[in-house]
Amino acid sequence: MVSVLSALPALLPPLSASPFVPLSASPLAPAVPALVDAAVGWLWTLALVLFPGIVAAGLCAPFLAAERLRALFRALPPRGRLLPSYLAVSVGLSVPYLVGVVLTVARAAEAGPAWSSGFLLTALLGAVVVAVVAPAVAALGLPRLGLDWDPTGYGVSTWLLLGGAGLWYALVAAVPLVALAVGMALPGGY
Repeated sequence: MVSVLSALPALLPPLSASPFVPLSASPLAPAVPALVDAAVGWLWTLALVLFPGIVAAGLCAPFLAAERLRALFRALPPRGRLLPSYLAVSVGLSVPYLVGVVLTVARAAEAGPAWSSGFLLTALLGAVVVAVVAPAVAALGLPRLGLDWDPTGYGVSTWLLLGGAGLWYALVAAVPLVALAVGMALPGGY
């Protein structure tokens, strides 16, 4: 049996005759790590953009107990599907906060009190967009565009429900910004 195994290497072709070219010898070798690095960078960016909206969607999910809000999200594209439109709206409502943070970091000379005031201003302006503009768009704009979603006729209770959901979303989004603002305002900044 040993003699059969010792004769086996003579029957196999040498490794240099392999049809496979190692990646390091390929002309694409320098480009592959750069492409992987770029793809990972884009995935991290996408995750950072989606994360606040998805967290807010989870924390605002109890408002979906109201049939009117479920009807609103079912009326939005993709029509008839609650979860995709709910997540899209939640991520979309986080965009003003993300833009505010990016502008604060880009425009402030250095971290510290300048970032603190920028984060507080972002929380305030984001709250106005989410708690005032978004409910107005839902109750006034969408029916004019042909998306009649409220079976009760857009009464006071609908406005209170939309306003309460908007205020809760604004509070959920403001908590990390206010915490960052307090941390940046402390001596030593961060």
